[in-house]
Order: sequence, then structure tokens, then C-alpha cells
Amino acid sequence: MTENIFLPQRRFGRTGLSMPVLSLGGMRFQQSWNDINLTKIQSSSQKKLEGILKIAVKKGFRHIETARHYGSSELQLGLTLGNAPDSNRILQTKVPPREDSKVFERELEISFEYLKCEYLDLLSIHGINIPEHLEQILKPNGCMEVVRRWQADGRIGHVGFSTHAPTELIVQAIETNEFDYVNLHWYYIRQDNDLALEAAFKRDLGVFIISPTDKGGHLHTPSKKLLELCSPIHPIIFNNLFCLTNSYIHTISVGIAHPNDFGLHLDSIRLLPKADNFLPEIQRRLQEASRIALGDEWLSTWMIGLPSWNDSPGGINIPILLWLHNLLEAWDMESYAKARYSLLGKGSHWFPGKNADILDSHVSEQDLDDALRSSPWRKQIPYLLRRLRERLGGSVERRLSKS
Repeated sequence: MTENIFLPQRRFGRTGLSMPVLSLGGMRFQQSWNDINLTKIQSSSQKKLEGILKIAVKKGFRHIETARHYGSSELQLGLTLGNAPDSNRILQTKVPPREDSKVFERELEISFEYLKCEYLDLLSIHGINIPEHLEQILKPNGCMEVVRRWQADGRIGHVGFSTHAPTELIVQAIETNEFDYVNLHWYYIRQDNDLALEAAFKRDLGVFIISPTDKGGHLHTPSKKLLELCSPIHPIIFNNLFCLTNSYIHTISVGIAHPNDFGLHLDSIRLLPKADNFLPEIQRRLQEASRIALGDEWLSTWMIGLPSWNDSPGGINIPILLWLHNLLEAWDMESYAKARYSLLGKGSHWFPGKNADILDSHVSEQDLDDALRSSPWRKQIPYLLRRLRERLGGSVERRLSKS
């Protein structure tokens, strides 16, 4: 079905690069999530990666992106890229901002060493998630001065940033005009970053969508209900089509763990010219399932008056938890909701706030009621959070003094 598919390309904003609409993400094929010694790299792991890269070259996945802190990903790529040559390859890695720009530069040096490259087409500042990160980049003698020096030396082409930040901070970073492209989250189940897409378009930034398959809903293991609602195409194909029909988006990440993982993504490219034959009806079904499960009143008002996680008692991330409630009720997205629920409290600035486990122990219902005084659903939300906790395997946390 996908044998003759070769990826179409789009101009990647002001970088001027011709970017394939699917990018090969380097988060899932690595052997380890930790930096490991070269001697620990297994031949079977390298053989699998080589197979992935050869298919990528054959199908036109010119863009490969990884990160300094994707465990062994950079090291393994550096060992293998030469075995799957591509004269048109666009290589990207990501390095996090640091308070001390010397630490940032040392990590950048390690990335170049591991990737065995003298020139990097695209460098992302990895994770502008809080205002302090933007300050660390732009301050005098900050990270951006390192980047500009490396660009002047001919070692880096274009600089962008990746982000899990609130939309306002993403827009602020875009409007500094210091970046050529942005990696951000936007997919069917979460479209909060519309304003960031518009800001990127106005500044002619390249737009790369992060993890639409995994963070976009665990679409590699969809619920039976989601499969039915997206029929006759797979949810992965639906979501890819949804993203790629947005004119502000240039490429979306495809996380490949095994050579067999390419199929559905390539099918989505085959169907891209016919997207209008599928998207309207599937979106209608998804929206109708939401209305039946949740009701029009809830869907139109549930976000009103919710405190942000840092203004919520105990740091409970109420907007995220209610969003997970919606996904669970409307489309039975249990595996995804469980994963996101359990990450709250552990995700630092990448996924901030806490889940509902601390409700009724560290946080009382009265505390919650006070914080929800502007919400039309203030009386119902505590019940919904408790129910979500029960369904997703959470537990009431006990204070140490009571344990």
C-alpha cells in the first residue's frame, strides 16, 4: 500500500529548508534512556536502528531530530548515520538552556561529539518551559551568545526552540525574533496552542509538531471506541491528516521504535490529498461522542474560572485533570489518561502540577471550593476529581505524620 510513497516537502519557514512533512523523531529507537558507554551499545540495537534509517532514506525522511538528553540516541545515531547515507539529510538536536552558558556549551560539544558531525542544520534550545529558561537564553553572556558564536564559526545553521510552556510564554519567545523555528504540541485532542501557531506564521517561523502519536493520545494503542469513531482510517492517520492540513504546520514528528512502525504514517501521506473525504465526518463523530458523554453545557463552560496549577491548592492541575476526564468519558482514552495522570507531580516544568491523589489529605474540599469560586462547576468538580482518581488508579496520599 505504501510502497511508492515518498514524502512531500514544505518550506520550513524562514530557514528556507525544504522539510519533509514527516520527521524522524529520535526518542523511541534508542537503547537506553540514560547516557551509556560506547561499549554498552548492543549490536542488535544498532542493527535495528540501521534498518530504521535505511527505510527513512528510501521514503524521504530527510529530517532526523534527537536531543542531548534522549539517553543513547545521539551516540547511536553517530555510529549509524554513515551506514545509511543521505546527501540531503537535515540533522537536528536539542540542548536544554542552562543558567551557566559554559555548561550549555559543554553539552553542545558532547552532542557534536556523539553525532560525529562538524555541522548541525538545526539546533533547538530544548524546553523553554518557564520564564527563567527564556531569561537564561537571552541574557548577556547567555546561551544565545554561544549559539551565535557557533553560527558565526559555521557549525550551526538555524536555531529554534522546543517547548511545553503555556501558550503565552511560547508567543513571547516567538516574538523575541531570536528563533527561526519552533517545536511545540498541537494535535486533535489538544489545540491550545492556536495563538502560538499564528504568532509563528506572522514571524515566518518553521513549525514542527512534537509527538502527535504518543503525546497526542497514545494513538499507537487506541481504545476500541476511538478506532470505531475514526473508521475507516486509523486514529494515527486521522491525527496526521488533521495536523498536516493546517497551513501553519510544516512537519510532524514520527517516533519510530521498529522498522515496521512506518506503515500507518506513510498511509497518511497517501491519503493526504483526499483528507477532506475523511476529516469532516470523523470530527463530527468525535464531537457528537463528546456531546453525548459530557453534554453541551459542560463542553462550553468547563474551562471557565479554573485556577492555573500554581494558583491551585497543593498545586493540583485542575485544567489538565478535567481535560483527562473529558478524554476518558468521551473516547475511552484510558491508557493515555492513566499515563498523564501518573506523570503529574513527577514531570517538573515539562508537565507541571499534581494529580488528585492529594485531595482529601493535603488538600481539603473547602480549599478546592475556595479556589473554584469563579467556576460554574465548583460543586461538581471535587466529585469528578475523586472519580478520576479511582478510575486511573490513583490513591489518597497520607501525610507522613498519619502514616
